[in-house]
Amino acid sequence: MAWLLIILGLIIVYAALNFFSQRKLMKVLTEEEFKAGYRKAQLIDVREQDEYEGGHILGSRNIPLSQLRQRYKEIRNDQPVYLYCQNTVRSGRAAQLLKKKGYTNLNTLKGGFKQWTGKIKTKK
Repeated sequence: MAWLLIILGLIIVYAALNFFSQRKLMKVLTEEEFKAGYRKAQLIDVREQDEYEGGHILGSRNIPLSQLRQRYKEIRNDQPVYLYCQNTVRSGRAAQLLKKKGYTNLNTLKGGFKQWTGKIKTKK
């Protein structure tokens, strides 16, 4: 039983360290801050295609996290990158990958798409 608590504790510590390291890689923007800058940046939706087609922020490009390793070169590294997903978990992982590839100006939408109240477009 004690080993189970140790493993659970290690998992919690790992998750916390991962969370805080992601926050150092990217700036978490409120919706107002996000709206103020995303038209001058590359707006990337890292959700899967079916989620994107169900509704996305107007002007965004869909590069799912599952495809980002192969498609990251589609994103310019000399311009700000605004990432979003459903709730910021995948955008954090995307920021980690992009940081390793040399991207520096990484931003994410606080609360993700589920908190977005601005204009959206649907394909369905």
